[in-house]
Amino acid sequence: MSKLNRRAAIGTGISAAAALSALPTGAYAAGDEVIKVGLIGCGGRGTGAASNVLHSAPGVVIHAVGDMFESQAKNAQRSIRNMADNEPKIKELGNKADLPDDRVFWGLDAYQKVINSGVNYVILATPPGFRPLHIEAAIKAGKNLFTEKPVAVDGAGIRICMKAFDEANQKKLGVAAGTQRRHQASYIETIKRIHDGAIGDLVTGRCYWNQGILWSRPRREKMTDLEYQCWNWYNFTWICGDHVVEQHVHNLDVLNWVFREHPVAVNAMGGRSRNNPAYGHIFDFFSAELEYPGDRHCISQARQISNCFNAVTEFVTGTKGTSHVGGSTINGKPVVTPAMRRQQTDPYIQEHTDLITSIRASSPINELKNVAESTLTAIMVREAAYSGQRITWEQALNSQKTYLDVSKLSLDMKMPEWEVAVPGKTRFS
Repeated sequence: MSKLNRRAAIGTGISAAAALSALPTGAYAAGDEVIKVGLIGCGGRGTGAASNVLHSAPGVVIHAVGDMFESQAKNAQRSIRNMADNEPKIKELGNKADLPDDRVFWGLDAYQKVINSGVNYVILATPPGFRPLHIEAAIKAGKNLFTEKPVAVDGAGIRICMKAFDEANQKKLGVAAGTQRRHQASYIETIKRIHDGAIGDLVTGRCYWNQGILWSRPRREKMTDLEYQCWNWYNFTWICGDHVVEQHVHNLDVLNWVFREHPVAVNAMGGRSRNNPAYGHIFDFFSAELEYPGDRHCISQARQISNCFNAVTEFVTGTKGTSHVGGSTINGKPVVTPAMRRQQTDPYIQEHTDLITSIRASSPINELKNVAESTLTAIMVREAAYSGQRITWEQALNSQKTYLDVSKLSLDMKMPEWEVAVPGKTRFS
């Protein structure tokens, strides 16, 4: 693995036409570096990200894994070893899992042990509440980074990420984020044409993540309060951010990408009808108006209620027409054909290919600011809905409101009694 074949590079931001006709997954720029991956967060998304990076380019080794829960870390060790030993594409690329027991970590400090294990490429797939702490630690240690989205649950976490963005640039570290639409050829080409004026000057937009209710996990015997909330993380705002932050960030990121800026203010509404305590204290739905510079207003919906109409997509309107961005159409005409679409690389793989390409070309990409701004956009929607207040960008970014200081957690700590937010009563400061 010390001498890798030279192949053509596929970089972030290329046109769809180039991407759709490029080499298969695994193409990369000249470089001999072995990518030694440390996985932090060993749930379904973590093991999925491990598979993605093993399929993305030659010269990749999964070197260490870590999770809060011992069972999760050991399950990931077995699963990743099995996929590395048996999946043809991984074997074709010459990639592998080198995961001895002494590089499988668990506990609240597992993230630091993975970072210190000799890796040069960290994947963060923990719940979002931990992400600012882990991003800061990885960048401080000089590691290239792939971080899942969102990257924080409050303004304080966003400020940490913004500082890490600057530090990564100074250290010439590569950072990619799990906003995979930015690595999806159909989105890239559609938005390129919008930016080139295909629908004129942008006027408004709308985006949606509406689906059925998601999961909850029951408390296991002898779990502490912290262990239970981390196990059932999707249902607690301090660690998930609520579903409008955890998932709808994708669609809000597309709006920011298309408009090439973030909103200046948000007003929103939302609520909760589920009474089952297994679903913590998150809302069922959010509906928001986002104010972009130039007096341009967009609408956003995020709903998780079963047996309802579903939609996960984005639209924008300009002075010369409209685009269904998620459907890759402009003024009703397809941007890419079905045959071209089938040739696209899986964007979950492409985002790792792009990051590794940039690292090996000594021109590392850094997506941390983009994903931090889109995360803060989603936080503004949540806090506007929770409180009933109009939230400005400056208020959200500079707020001292935090839900929990994750740097001071202990397994036996007494957790706060979380209450469901009540608009008009719950205040954002």
